[in-house]
This record gives sequence, C-alpha cells and structure tokens, in this order.
Amino acid sequence: MDYKEYIRVINDFPQPGISFKDITTLMKNGELYRKAINDMKELVSDLKIDLIAGPEARGFVVGAPLAYALGVGFIPIRKSGKLPGETIEEAYGLEYGKDTLAMHKDAIEPGQNVLIADDLLATGGTIATSVNLVRQLGGNVAGAAFLIELSDLNGRAKLPDVDVFTLIKY
Repeated sequence: MDYKEYIRVINDFPQPGISFKDITTLMKNGELYRKAINDMKELVSDLKIDLIAGPEARGFVVGAPLAYALGVGFIPIRKSGKLPGETIEEAYGLEYGKDTLAMHKDAIEPGQNVLIADDLLATGGTIATSVNLVRQLGGNVAGAAFLIELSDLNGRAKLPDVDVFTLIKY
C-alpha cells in the first residue's frame, strides 16, 4: 500500500523550507491507521520485544497501538517535568535550541528488550536520546520503528548500532 497518498504534506511549516509530513490525515481513517500499525507490527515481528518506548507526543500515537498489537507494555518518554515519579533525563540538541527527555527510573528492568517507536525519523536526535535513556536503565534496544523516515536527513547515522524499521520513506 502506498501510505504516502494518505499523508498530507504542508510546505513551509513550521518555518520556510520545511516540508511537514502530517500523519493526522492517515490516523483519522480508522481502517488505514489500523493497517499501518499492523504493517509496522509485521516489520518487527521477528524481534524479541518486552516493551515499547515512545517519545512524546507522536511516539505515543504510534508506539502505544503498536505495543497493544504486539501484546507488550508501553513506556512514555516525556519532556522534562512531565512524569510524576523519579526520572532519569538527558538533554539533546534541536535545530533551534535544546530540549530534555525523561523516563521513569523504574520503567525498564535490566535486560528487557525495548523497541523504540515514533512517527518520524528525521535527524535522529530524539531517537538517539531515547536509545541512551533505555540503555541507562539497563534495557537492550531491540530496534527503532517509524511510520516515516526522511532519508535525506540521514537520521540513521545517529543510530549506528540500532536496527531501524520504517514503513514509509521520503
């Protein structure tokens, strides 16, 4: 299936020169959304996965249903100050500044296999930071799965020892 037909592209958003891939047009179609999640499930079905971790916020709309489809738990990776329990945090660079991601300290037991899932792989900074958080807690990164990959931005380069699975490539 060509999922690109169902993804709206908005030029010059959020700023000039950016071609934003809007997945809300895919997600609003329940049958299509389910098929995309099931196709992602097939991409990773050979992996041993105990948990899925997804960075906020769009990692939630991909990671949580994928965790449900696989019958495993879901761990939210949030911005600093958003989780109520004890957390670990890591800052990372953005195109226009810095941000910090956090996970609960008790989210992962050492040795658990964690798949990181998000809507989009672009420059790789958010996912590389997510990988570091999982590893700090003793988790094994089973891979990273994305609905979309922007190949020209070479995000895979920031994930040299992580298997990457993508449904749609631009």
